[in-house]
Amino acid sequence: MEVGSLPLLRPMLATLGELPAGGGWGYEFKWDGVRAIVYVERGEVRVLSRNDRDVAASYPELRALPRLLPAGPVVLDGEIVTLDGAGAPSFARLQQRMHVREPTPALLKRVPVHLYAFDVLHLGGRSTVKRPYRERRELLDGLGLRDDPVRTPPCWADDRGGDLMAAAAEQGLEGVVAKRLDSPYQPGVRSRLWIKTPRNATREVIVCGWTPGSGRRSGIIGALLLGAYDEAGRLVYIGKVGTGFTNRMLVELGERLGPLRRADPPFDGPVPRPDAREATWVQPRLVGDVEYRTVSPDRRLRHPSWRGLRADKQPREVAAAAPS
Repeated sequence: MEVGSLPLLRPMLATLGELPAGGGWGYEFKWDGVRAIVYVERGEVRVLSRNDRDVAASYPELRALPRLLPAGPVVLDGEIVTLDGAGAPSFARLQQRMHVREPTPALLKRVPVHLYAFDVLHLGGRSTVKRPYRERRELLDGLGLRDDPVRTPPCWADDRGGDLMAAAAEQGLEGVVAKRLDSPYQPGVRSRLWIKTPRNATREVIVCGWTPGSGRRSGIIGALLLGAYDEAGRLVYIGKVGTGFTNRMLVELGERLGPLRRADPPFDGPVPRPDAREATWVQPRLVGDVEYRTVSPDRRLRHPSWRGLRADKQPREVAAAAPS
């Protein structure tokens, strides 16, 4: 598959793990947004999500890229983010833009997006994916992308990971990503050459049903019933989430889930009777994001809190978490 005259490049993915120490690593903040590979060629901008959907129409701010970049095809890897009042990326705010195909001028003004570009995969008519990360960062920094709508966030080396994690906590950021300075870019690979270390555990989940609310939530969703695929490819129940929602989120979820109703649970195994009581089941097509504390021995999420839907993820990508 090609994007214009360029080959399709799927994002290289980091492996979850402890922050590595010692020489040979570069460290970046982990940004709370939506991953995107951005292709700029002959004045055209294409923005591909992780599931290869062109979402450029949803983010018209990025049409400014051709005038910010040198002539010739350029491919950038980065994160689309929105910022809160303190200047930190806010996934909750980004939710207002993620599912809007053609945002209105009022929405663009109220919730602007930015591209935090952290890698360059094609530049000057040549692919750069085989060049080491250290060189790709030098090329990226040389582009001078420091103003809206696209910025190049800084990178640190010299065993600065611990300092960066402390700064992430102080600034309310999501965590740190460590990248081997000598690593090539591996399209579509989840590699241990990149290690992500979040401050709080987050993960994708599949929405498989809901239970009704009560009190202030009477008449709308009270909690979502969640699933994920285990090693054998079976859809298994991993718990329910009833916090982290605004009323607006719950109403919109009800509208999205209504057409997906089904008569029976979509799981390949049992659901605890108390959790299944009063449940409305749905086809497992929507992927969401939650924050949680730990995972129980039976792979149930403990104290999950809802963060939002993920239009950039497919259900089959969502794997059950290992017990904590």
